[in-house]
Amino acid sequence: QVQLVESGGGLVQAAGSLRLSCAASGRAFSNYNMGWFRQAPGKEREFVAAISRYVAATYYADSVKGRFTISRDNAKNTMYLQMTSLKPEDTAAYYCAGTPSIIRTMRQWSRSSEYDYWGQGTQVTVSS
Repeated sequence: QVQLVESGGGLVQAAGSLRLSCAASGRAFSNYNMGWFRQAPGKEREFVAAISRYVAATYYADSVKGRFTISRDNAKNTMYLQMTSLKPEDTAAYYCAGTPSIIRTMRQWSRSSEYDYWGQGTQVTVSS
């Protein structure tokens, strides 16, 4: 099975930047559709961004469009989330997720149930 490990979280001031990484074990990372989700205390896990396999199409939640950039480096078996203009409401545990299955619609990209593998999470705290 695939192991996903997030890193790069931390404490940052509002309007600051942070880059998260998600490292995938084993081969065939390039065959996986990947995404980032986040969860704040007392709230449901919410979609942040996703990136497709092969052509690396990207998808973003409205709340992060223009501020976050998702990317992947298949040679390094790693996915990234570059976060800029951070806001206190971005504070959450951030999780990377992946699936080898086909995802066709935005509704599917944004549903956590579509993803088969999850990392342990990395905490991002934005101070005001």
